[in-house]
Amino acid sequence: MASSQQKAVYWLGNDTLRVSAALFALNRERLCVGLKALPDLQAGSVVVLQGGEQKQRYCTDTDETFRQESFFHWSFGVTEADCYGAIDVDSKKSLLFVPKLPESYATWMGEIFPPGHFKEKYAVDEVHFTTDIADVLAKMKPSVLLTLRGLNTDSGSTCREASFKGISRFEVNNSLLHPVIVECRLLKTDMELEVLRYTNRISSEAHKEVMRRVKPGLKEYEMESLFQHYCYSRGGMRHTSYTCICGSGNNSSILHYGHAGAPNDKTIQDGDMCLFDMGGEYYCYSSDITCSFPANGKFTADQRTIYEAVLKSSRAVMAAIKPGVKWTDMHRLADRVHLEELLKIGILHGDVEEMLKVHLGSVFMPHGLGHLLGIDVHDVGGYPEGVERVHEPGLKSLRMGRVVQERMVLTVEPGIYFINHLLDKALASPAQCGFINTAVLTRFRGFGGVRIEDDIAVTADGVELLTCVPRTVEEIEAFMAEETSKPFSPISSQKL
Repeated sequence: MASSQQKAVYWLGNDTLRVSAALFALNRERLCVGLKALPDLQAGSVVVLQGGEQKQRYCTDTDETFRQESFFHWSFGVTEADCYGAIDVDSKKSLLFVPKLPESYATWMGEIFPPGHFKEKYAVDEVHFTTDIADVLAKMKPSVLLTLRGLNTDSGSTCREASFKGISRFEVNNSLLHPVIVECRLLKTDMELEVLRYTNRISSEAHKEVMRRVKPGLKEYEMESLFQHYCYSRGGMRHTSYTCICGSGNNSSILHYGHAGAPNDKTIQDGDMCLFDMGGEYYCYSSDITCSFPANGKFTADQRTIYEAVLKSSRAVMAAIKPGVKWTDMHRLADRVHLEELLKIGILHGDVEEMLKVHLGSVFMPHGLGHLLGIDVHDVGGYPEGVERVHEPGLKSLRMGRVVQERMVLTVEPGIYFINHLLDKALASPAQCGFINTAVLTRFRGFGGVRIEDDIAVTADGVELLTCVPRTVEEIEAFMAEETSKPFSPISSQKL
């Protein structure tokens, strides 16, 4: 099997990354080891996972672009829809079940491959049709089928449990698998880290391409389109990790801008700050990067002070991260730096310790410092059993509450925003209003916001920075000055 795993590779040609099927074989092995460590696991247990289904747009026959279900992808790396997978925990034997396609498929969709094609493609032990799943599993005589059911503590949704015709013939346990597979996904292997380095490298270059081409008068969606084109044409990334956020001017204070009600459709103005939060996804592995910079390539005095306050926060946090620190403490560190810097700017006055007591930091950074990253952009494992969310402003939005561990991949994304809704609430709050210098704050109404977001891998004694984009004011201005002399033309006519 080792030799077939080495041959089985996901690769989209050109300079895209080759990913070996050995990555997923190792994931399955780690899962089996984790399950066998459970004191109440029965001998003869078999894991059964259901992959994602091909879906159509509403009531039409128009297919949505398929993306594999994350747990199934982590276990098998299969790109096709409507599959199942099984893993014998004792022997680690892997079985893939693929749909039996009708003859008409060959006319409309292409060649119908036999099971042996998928056995070689994914380096699994056996391949059968999904119509035979109950009979094949019955021959294995499992003591219990382990199915996946559990809460995604980030989204609040419950993951989909495998179900198939004939499952009632088996004893099923849907509680053991979820916490173990989540802990496996939490810590990345060397091969997974290599894919995440790749997604960051391509996405970083795509952000730089946007910085090269941005200028006042263009639409925000043109920058979104440019980012997506670069990621796909240069990196083989058909999907982005999430909806692109391309906020300019006051839109840069809208945390999840870019949605259907505000679809990156503003014209970028001279003097605007741009906050572009975009990440490409390769073979289901995500990136998540935010760059903030002036549309015209030159920071105003106020833009510089806010930007450097956030950069100071980012660097303080990254210098402090190492295995054993509490992620909640990293969020509090970012809050403290922001308040200290806003005090120097004159937007705030008073004692920082007293500001922290009334959660003033959450007025300017209402979101969490960062989150786990992997096959999902907000990856699983942030709040395992026994780790409770801190229900305080700001911290209640933190997507992970646990202690930092080596091989976690995290985003570090501090930000300072001037959100009128939150500013008005703070000014109306007896506990908070006394710290705010209204005259200076008025100058920043409509400023928007600044976020600096990098992806990091936690090492034995610190972090590995995966993102590579200009970060200091001087680096950004020099980079944009060098590139803005180049005229912008439609992406289709550019040679990238």
